Amino acid sequence: MIDYDVAIIGGGIAGLSLGASLGSDASTVVIEAEDQPGYHSTGRSAAILAQNYGNTLIRALTAWSVPDLGGKNGERLSKRGLVRIATEQQRPRLRSLYDDMVQDTPMDWITGEEVEARVPILRSGRIVCGFANDNAADIDVGRMVQDYASALRQAGGALISGSPVTTLIHQLGRWQITLASGDTMTAGLVVNAAGAWADQLADIAGTVPLGLTPMRRTAVTFDPPAGTDLAALPMTVDADEAFYLKPEAGLLMASPGDETPVLPGDSRPEELDVAICIDRIETAFEIEIRRPRATWSGLRTFAPDRSPLCGWDPEVPGFYWLAGQGGYGVQTAPALARLAADDILGRSGAARTKIEGVSRAALDPARLSTPRNQARQQKGV
Repeated sequence: MIDYDVAIIGGGIAGLSLGASLGSDASTVVIEAEDQPGYHSTGRSAAILAQNYGNTLIRALTAWSVPDLGGKNGERLSKRGLVRIATEQQRPRLRSLYDDMVQDTPMDWITGEEVEARVPILRSGRIVCGFANDNAADIDVGRMVQDYASALRQAGGALISGSPVTTLIHQLGRWQITLASGDTMTAGLVVNAAGAWADQLADIAGTVPLGLTPMRRTAVTFDPPAGTDLAALPMTVDADEAFYLKPEAGLLMASPGDETPVLPGDSRPEELDVAICIDRIETAFEIEIRRPRATWSGLRTFAPDRSPLCGWDPEVPGFYWLAGQGGYGVQTAPALARLAADDILGRSGAARTKIEGVSRAALDPARLSTPRNQARQQKGV
């Protein structure tokens, strides 16, 4: 039976980035239920660095992550740009959003004509204004996953895939971990980086779930209109996030921005959501989608307040939450991994104070007392 300092359960971007951040300072194992890491949410991400995406906390975490997202030589990022657009009816809402975000994210307010110049495949005259984030970039998520897994192994860590955790028992200051394969191990600390399965893992560990909700989001890829300059086309997002469209590997990828609560699992798109996506894209753009190249969906798991969980469980010793990143997991991974590593290694925690707009209370799982109490009542605890 192998003994580790830290067992990270979940081999998505959260678990792998933390394993890499712990480095050789702790003997670490990352346990992934699927045959390959990053299979679910990470592998189905929109793969964009959007500094103006999410609430104030998310934007602060993103800003702190930017220097690490590109890799050693910036090879994981490529310029894309992002334009958020509004019809006349949407103008007040978009302006309010811009006024809030421009305080911490460099952006330009642009006219409808300027929007159309940047996104020439839009239907003419429909959009009256927008804002542009020229610093948005495509992220090579596959390379990110490989880099983190490589860093984990180079530091002496282990990556076990293809077998979920079945039991977690805390005795005498250590965790006894059993996998579906029958393999067993022990660890001083367990990190819950299980994404959509984080509440289920909490239940296995004997603590109370925190009310995390996996939500399905649909994506469709299709051929661009003839003559479209994909290299120059920014990601385009509706003011109310009713759709987005971005170049992807020589095609266009679109989503209707759906958020349908679902049970954890291997997400599959619904025909209705695909049809809604196509209708919204054809309404907003001079595009006819006769036959999608591919359709899929992924899970985005949110805490009730839509902010991440990064901290110790308030009731069970040695159990750490790194979950609930929603749709922001890739672009906030470096910051959250470093914060979690500070906690786990018992460092001063000074890194937290360096992130403007981020406090321990904002990330602490203990903040979710209401869903915890509700779950406790349901369990009869």
